[in-house]
Amino acid sequence: MTGLLDIPAILLGLAALFGALNYWFVKLPHTIGLVVIALVASLAVVGLDLVVPTLGLSARVNGFLESLDFNVTLMQGMLSFLLFAGALHVDLGQLLSRKWTILVLASFGVVLSSLIIGGGFWLTATALGLSLPLIVCLVLGVIVTPTDPVAVLGLLKTLKVPAHLKAKIAGESLFNDGVAVVLFSIVVLLAFGGYGAHGAEGSHGAEGDHGAGGSSLTFSYGLWLFSKEAIGGGLLGLVGGLIAFWVIRRIDDHVLEVIVTLALVTGAYSIALHLHLSGPIAMVIAGLLIGNQGTALAMSDKTRDHLEKFWELIDEILNSVLFLLIGLEIVFILQNAGSGVSLPVIIALVVVVILLSVGARFTAIILPLQVKALNSEVSRGTVPILTWAGIRGGISVALALSLPESPERGLLLLVTYCVVLFSVIVQGLTVERVIKRYFP
Repeated sequence: MTGLLDIPAILLGLAALFGALNYWFVKLPHTIGLVVIALVASLAVVGLDLVVPTLGLSARVNGFLESLDFNVTLMQGMLSFLLFAGALHVDLGQLLSRKWTILVLASFGVVLSSLIIGGGFWLTATALGLSLPLIVCLVLGVIVTPTDPVAVLGLLKTLKVPAHLKAKIAGESLFNDGVAVVLFSIVVLLAFGGYGAHGAEGSHGAEGDHGAGGSSLTFSYGLWLFSKEAIGGGLLGLVGGLIAFWVIRRIDDHVLEVIVTLALVTGAYSIALHLHLSGPIAMVIAGLLIGNQGTALAMSDKTRDHLEKFWELIDEILNSVLFLLIGLEIVFILQNAGSGVSLPVIIALVVVVILLSVGARFTAIILPLQVKALNSEVSRGTVPILTWAGIRGGISVALALSLPESPERGLLLLVTYCVVLFSVIVQGLTVERVIKRYFP
């Protein structure tokens, strides 16, 4: 892999090939089909290596994936475009009318779900004879808690969901991943000392080293770090979006205006990484501003049409590559999952965490909605649909891959990957049935 185009050529080639195979034979929804076919192809490579070890196929695929670095590729590259493109098509009016429900689910809900999954994982591991620190188990809870906005928004495009419910699902998925990534950097700092979530959002360096040694991280500093990254990211997205809005409003050239939005995405996300702010939250805010106020007040019909089609195409292409990579990562996961834990114990842990992830999601939705002020926004089918539509995806895998080397890393990585596969394939294929049960 020496040429600049080698990696994109391979990824786009595989996405086109597997996408065509799915279209002709498998006939699953596009992104789910890519995951399944890539997973089967990856397992076939591993199987061939077991039969004919001299081929060394797994090592070659593993070398390619290492050179690609899924965590950095997603969290410091693709995610900025995907989140902006997703937020661009979300109705801000519907979002604001349900802002308190979304805010509570994306903050309190994330924390509660992380505690339930992490605590349950720790109790299960202890019962199975594993000695895992509670704080490390909480890291897993944070990793598998966030729903993937890429998967969720892609799903909403194909399903008929009432506007009010679509706003809750889209809004919560857009914001909870940003909150979870910030929370991840704090919990990892507690669990592994001076390590900040490098690769997740660049939250390391001077600030990441504060509190090295894990337990020396104070609650007040953790709260400050969380507030700074989350609120700072939101303000960055707002300022960047307003600047782009001001520029777009004063020109009438659809090509130039699309370039302005590209500059907004790459520039604001890059600044967020350097200033240790939440890039995902910045992209969501900027996308909501441009997609609603920008398209309504600053663009001609021609520009709006070109802008929406451009970002929809970007979204579809990167979405395809992302889900392809999720399927391919099994080769890397299997070769780096050497945790010394027996297969029956791993299977038991995976099953328990899958059940915990669904149960924690249900609890983190239903408890906040019991508050009287939020209960008025609950309609028929809200809780079960929000629960089952909470699909985990590439963000969870990327966070797991960003963990520092430790005795527990391989186990956390393998469990996370299995939860994501279950979520994408099983929940992704059955969520339409759940929705149709309430909205036929």
